[in-house]
Formats: sequence, structure tokens, C-alpha cells
Amino acid sequence: MSDILIKNGLVVDTEWMRHYDILISGSKIVRVAPAIDVATLPPDTMVVHADGLCVLPGIIDAHTHYHLVSRGTVTADSFEEGSRLAAFGGVTTVVDFADDNKISLLDSLHARRREMIPMAIDYALHQGVYKYRADIRRELESIKRAGIGTLKLFTTYKDVGYLVDNRDELKSIFSDAKDLGLMVTVHCEDDEIVTSISANWKGTYKPIDHAALRPAEAEAAAIEYVGRIAGELDMPIYVVHLSSKKGLESVRRLRMDGVKVIVETTPHYLFLTKEKLEGVDGPLYVMTPPLRTAEDNEALQEALVNGEIQVVATDHCSFTREQKLESNDCRTIYPGIPGTEELLPLLHTFALTSGKLSLSQVVNLVSTGPAKLFGLYPEKGSLEVGTDADITLFDPDYNWTLSKDTIHSASGYTAYDGFNVTGKVVMTYLRGRLIMGDGIYLGLKGDGKFLRARR
Repeated sequence: MSDILIKNGLVVDTEWMRHYDILISGSKIVRVAPAIDVATLPPDTMVVHADGLCVLPGIIDAHTHYHLVSRGTVTADSFEEGSRLAAFGGVTTVVDFADDNKISLLDSLHARRREMIPMAIDYALHQGVYKYRADIRRELESIKRAGIGTLKLFTTYKDVGYLVDNRDELKSIFSDAKDLGLMVTVHCEDDEIVTSISANWKGTYKPIDHAALRPAEAEAAAIEYVGRIAGELDMPIYVVHLSSKKGLESVRRLRMDGVKVIVETTPHYLFLTKEKLEGVDGPLYVMTPPLRTAEDNEALQEALVNGEIQVVATDHCSFTREQKLESNDCRTIYPGIPGTEELLPLLHTFALTSGKLSLSQVVNLVSTGPAKLFGLYPEKGSLEVGTDADITLFDPDYNWTLSKDTIHSASGYTAYDGFNVTGKVVMTYLRGRLIMGDGIYLGLKGDGKFLRARR
């Protein structure tokens, strides 16, 4: 493979933006300098002129569900299709999930890794833990040796077997995770609140009712619950897909009391409201937690620019329009939306229009920050010499409209249909290899690597 020189681009790090050249040899970045003379390089060096483009570390979507088997069906985007849409969004790494078969965490992990062999981009995994068992510490030790750095727990879905509802057992899992250096991430909705509302509900079950059946109060209570356990153990807790102002207020209370709470949110909780759940297309917008109000959007946006949110990921869980519209009952609609490809342009557009977020801060939210939190840095999330040449070339001035015709999810729709965005990925490199350029996908099935977390 010939060396590649990316020349005259605006290189964006979390600390600075400078016009630098980047030299790639094989899969690694070997030189970063204000100017690299082409005449000093081998004659077959490929020169990529990046004038007018931003050069970013490969984007990391830290919360995806590709090829998820759920409720007797499977999501629209397979590992191959997920890799493809990710490449169009400048995403070179995703962190997906391994479910807990409740027999062996290690077997669960290996099963998911076998499924993910077709990936054309790199990937790490969060390991679900849905049941306490007496030898859980041994199981956690085994998955850490196998490269897992984070656990995923739920405070809801007792009816489908995801909830560890005994506080002492949950605290024991937390304690073991702390001892082993594993990050604990939690889907926060209080199951008792949700089930109590459902049991006493006298209304309909249309998509718009989903917001009332799973209210912000349930999220806030669950954050408080797991946060207090983490505080007792003097360990951090990671809240996935924060959706509400009330949940944010719980985070703030915990932080005031000295608990380290790491917060992730998503573009749909930043930019969409529950009004999307009305009308014939309402089922397309059902996910859990549900969409909320403009006031919630504004609170999360303010928290984002204030540095109170550390990660923006997508919770990409795509079903086709046909799958989503099979039901109009929020209890049986397949939950989830696509989003990986739209992540960077949506966040960049918000940064521009608000004037309160720099491109360096965007890079930290969707690349460097997740890489550090999940034990992937500096190989991922940086443009340092000696690291993987995962590079996204981004045109910051390109204006376009998100629609089913301009994105690449097999779902056949985007939840952001009609959004006018500024900024588009024009080239994506994975470990020095071009996997998307000028609208053409060049990824190779099976070329993705499983990334072992270093924690």
C-alpha cells in the first residue's frame, strides 16, 4: 500500500485547530507537521489535497445496536449495512452490545463477536449483565481478560428479564466492577414507576401516549437510585441516552454530592420532541426512553455547551418503515431509530447555529471523549503519530438536507427528515485505507477489528 499524504487540511484536535499535513504509512499516522515536502517522500505517495476540509479523528458512535434480534424479528441494518452507513458518516468505530444469555457472560461475548465478523469498520463491545449469580465476579474477570471494559445494566424491563432488581445484588455487581476497573453504564428508567403507571392507565396506547407511560420522572428516579449506589462505593457511573431535564437535575444533585456521573445523550433527545409521535408516522419515532418536550431539548442543549454532557452517541437501532408501521400500539411498536450517519452533521450544525460549541468540542464529544472513556485512546480518537490512521475528511460548508434519499440506512427513512444541515463527510479512512470517498463506499466485509478495551 502506498503512503498517503493528506495536505493542507484544517486538522482538528480537542485542543486546537491548525493547517497541518498528515502522512500515513500502512495503517498508522507516521508524521504530523505544518508542511511536509512531497519531494522528500517516495514517488508513489498518494497526495490528498484537503484544502477547505477539516481533518478529524475517526468518529466513534459509542452506542449502537446493529443486527439486533428483538421480538421475533431483526433490525434493518446488518453489520455490513451498519458499517456502510457509518462510513458515510465518518464513523470508523462503534461500540455495540453483547446481550447476557444468563448462563455465561463469556459465552455471550463470544457469540456476539462471531456475529460481528462481517463488520467493515472497527468495533468494541459493552457487555450486558441481566442477572446476578454467585460467581459473577469470576465471570466479570473472564470478560475483562477477553477485552471488555464496560458493562450495561437496566433499571427497567423486568418483564423481559433485563432487570437486576435486588439492590444488594446490584451493589455487589457495581462493587466487583469497580475492583476490576470496569465501567458501569446504565439505562435509567425506574421500573416500579413505569409498571405502576401502566397498571393504572385508562387511556389509549397510541405512539404519543408512550411519553406519558414512560415519563421523565422515571428516568430521574432511576438516575438517583444507581447514582447513590455508585456514591456509596466511590465509583463513577455512566448514564446512557439522557433524555430529560428532570434526569439532568438528578445528575446535578448527584454531582453536588460528589458522585462522578458521566453522561451520554443522543441527537434525538437534543433535537426532536414528542410531537413527532403524533399522526400516521408516529410509530417511526418510538424509542425508549420516549421523546420529550422542547424544554427538555433546551435543557440538554444547555448542558451540552456547558460541558455537563461528556458523550453524544446515537443508540442506532433501526427498523424498516414497514416494521415500525406494523403497529400503532406503543407497547408493540418496535422501538428504536437509525442515527449513526446523521451524528456528525447534526452536531456540527448545532455548533454553528448556536455559536456556543467549537469544532474541537464536537470532536471531543463524538471521538476523543468516547475513546478515552472506553479504553480505546489513543489508537482511536486521536491524530497522534503512531496511532491508527482513522481519519475523517469533513467539508464544514456543505449544505444539504437529510432525507431517505441522502442517507444510507436500510431502514428507508431518517428521523431527521427535512433537517437542513451544514457539513458533510467526503472521505473516511480506516487504519489508512479509504472506505468511503466522493460518495462511493469502499469498505470490505470482515475488515473490521474487535477492539480490546485498555482499562
